[in-house]
Amino acid sequence: MAQYFVINADNPQTRLIKHTVEILQAGGVIAYPTDSSYALGCMLGNRAAQDRIRQIRQVSDKQLFTLICRNLSELANYAKVDNTQFRLLKANTPGAYSFIFNATREVPRRLQHPKRSAIGIRVPDHNVVQAILGELGEPMLSMTLQIADEEEPMNLAWDIRERLEHQLDLVIDSDLSLIGFTTVIDLTDKTPQLIREGVADASPFGL
Repeated sequence: MAQYFVINADNPQTRLIKHTVEILQAGGVIAYPTDSSYALGCMLGNRAAQDRIRQIRQVSDKQLFTLICRNLSELANYAKVDNTQFRLLKANTPGAYSFIFNATREVPRRLQHPKRSAIGIRVPDHNVVQAILGELGEPMLSMTLQIADEEEPMNLAWDIRERLEHQLDLVIDSDLSLIGFTTVIDLTDKTPQLIREGVADASPFGL
């Protein structure tokens, strides 16, 4: 049964952040708030936890995960970013965007797009997520918390606990997330391409 932490969005409690990271490091799957909706997260190298997330989402192994990074320095370890892209990212992150990049050698093949060496990465604008990533010291593997056959992702902690408490190790209750998806922008080429319009404004990328 999932634990339930109420974490202050403005000043996350250090004790609860440390406990969250311990749960992740022990192989746990967590439901956490972001600047778009709730998401499911686990450790980057834990395949069993990845499989659990796919089972919760009821998706196949073709469904790609997103790397949740703390900042651009961390992002650059996993994504090939040119100078123009870096300036765009610096001006617009953290934020409710998901970016598709050409992957570096640091990204395991199992996490890349099956037909091209690409990876989804994002830097969320949420204090709780940033605190978790800071304590963890590495990116978190993540997928939007959307139940099969439902149009919108989940964004209420108590609802997540009621519906998924036997499938999760932890639900984090913080401030309300926005109801919606991230804006997905493909940066694998020189010209950005809009893949999905979400809660973030795509116009700074010329889209």
